[in-house]
Amino acid sequence: MLLLYRSIIILLNLIEILIVVRIVLSFLNIHSENLFTRLVYELTEPVLGPARQLIAKLGLNTGIFDFSPLLAILFLRVIYSIASRILL
Repeated sequence: MLLLYRSIIILLNLIEILIVVRIVLSFLNIHSENLFTRLVYELTEPVLGPARQLIAKLGLNTGIFDFSPLLAILFLRVIYSIASRILL
């Protein structure tokens, strides 16, 4: 059980770091033809896409700001909390 818990935590932390890297890349306006940028976008889109859809379904008009990374990180923290309660 401890190995499963550690594996889940490592995965969640990695996704969270990649989301932060994606935020930084969006501010730097690096082209998506870059291999690293494309890899980060492809690894984070399965988490950010549903967050974006949820924001749209709730009808929240966020203007030029994309709050999906914040929502995704909060969701990852909830999963972290649930996993720690179940597996520890």
